[in-house]
Amino acid sequence: MKLTPEITKIIENLNKLHVFDGLNSLDISRKGYETMAIQLGGKKEAVKIIEEFNIRNKNHEIPVRIYRPNGIVNEKSPAIIYLHGGWFISGSFETHDTIVRQLANVTGSVIVFVDYRLAPEHPFPAGFDDAQWATEWILNNSDALNIDKNKVGIIGDSAGAALAVGISTRLGQQLRFQVLIYPAADNQLNTQSWKDYEDGPIINKDEGIKAWNWYLNDPRDQQNPMAIPLLIKDFKNTPPTFILLAEHDPLRDEGKQLAQNMKASEIRVKITHYREMVHGFMHMGAVLKETREAVLEIAAFAKENSK
Repeated sequence: MKLTPEITKIIENLNKLHVFDGLNSLDISRKGYETMAIQLGGKKEAVKIIEEFNIRNKNHEIPVRIYRPNGIVNEKSPAIIYLHGGWFISGSFETHDTIVRQLANVTGSVIVFVDYRLAPEHPFPAGFDDAQWATEWILNNSDALNIDKNKVGIIGDSAGAALAVGISTRLGQQLRFQVLIYPAADNQLNTQSWKDYEDGPIINKDEGIKAWNWYLNDPRDQQNPMAIPLLIKDFKNTPPTFILLAEHDPLRDEGKQLAQNMKASEIRVKITHYREMVHGFMHMGAVLKETREAVLEIAAFAKENSK
């Protein structure tokens, strides 16, 4: 495994990471993810304005944060729905604040960050339902939000990418594009990359098994394509897709298979393999130049497909 000096240093530092006041293994995992993202994310760019509100869905509310980029003008803006990673059990506004600010400014789009419900407290389909409901609500209320509903895309990283695939399959041409960053596409964890990187770096197989079991606690959900993207048979309504993969990532091969499945449905798919990178490298912009390169590549794809 050939890692850059920067990645090697990051892994050494993460091994020393200590979470204070962890109540249990789940709480420690969540706080550890947040600590890593804050420490390694880098400087937070200023954006023009940040708005927070809740979207009502039946008997609960979905927190949403909107980032409006610098240089934005009064006419309706393109928008991107962002669904965060964290193995379906972690992730928050704070874990992704740095990267979302960058994406807003570089794409010139309004970023709508959806804080969907997490397992194990809320297993599938709770988080997926939140993400889909919020996406549809944003599209239906685009005028009030000063968003151009004809220029809306979706981005998800890791577990968030699994949610994004299901939503884009259902909503089809209502979305102009999707970006999937090292997607969690299968719960079998039996690919060659899972064998090669069973013990990491960054994520490992034991964590993955536990997270998928928490997420899919009803055995019937293990056959649901909206939960497991590799089970989707037909992508014909899926918008143009950009998939970013990391070389030293156990999720790499299931991401490659997902891309092949989409191509079989004649979907336009762009793939970039980030050599010597690891899972979660988008959170490491304080150290890695590749994080910025990926942001710029995502922005180019978003702009091309929002014309």
